[in-house]
Amino acid sequence: MTTTSTAATTSRAATGSGGPRMQWAKLAPEVYKAMIALDAAAKKGLDPTLVELVKIRASQLNKCAFCLDMHIRDARGAGETEERIYLLSAWAEAEEYYTEKERAALALTEAVTVVTEGFVPDEVYERAAAHFEEPELARLIALITTINAWNRFGVTTRMTPGRA
Repeated sequence: MTTTSTAATTSRAATGSGGPRMQWAKLAPEVYKAMIALDAAAKKGLDPTLVELVKIRASQLNKCAFCLDMHIRDARGAGETEERIYLLSAWAEAEEYYTEKERAALALTEAVTVVTEGFVPDEVYERAAAHFEEPELARLIALITTINAWNRFGVTTRMTPGRA
């Protein structure tokens, strides 16, 4: 959960909205449409379950409740098990639940998402490159970048889970 100032909390509570700071997609529809197109292009050809695991993991790291809610629902719809969803935040310790390819994608997701710790390490990149053909790896990197952008919209505007 993000921190709010008392004035902002009181203001939203007084209006009964409890909703986001702004409806950015309505205010910048061309940006929203471009994001939708980027998201569709990035995930094209990638396994739908892997796509959702990556989106959930990045959203966990970025603390985006809106995206977590959405992508957990989407993962369930794609056939993902509750157990793997629950263990995702500790995937490295629960490695028997994820394939090597999924673990490589999750490691890359963490490295790209938490760039404040430095560049994406060569060993993380090479691990992913060993499991993904170059065009697929390029889309995976685009997917990770895209969910990080969605997360920034979500946490900045305080999008509310369960609401579009």
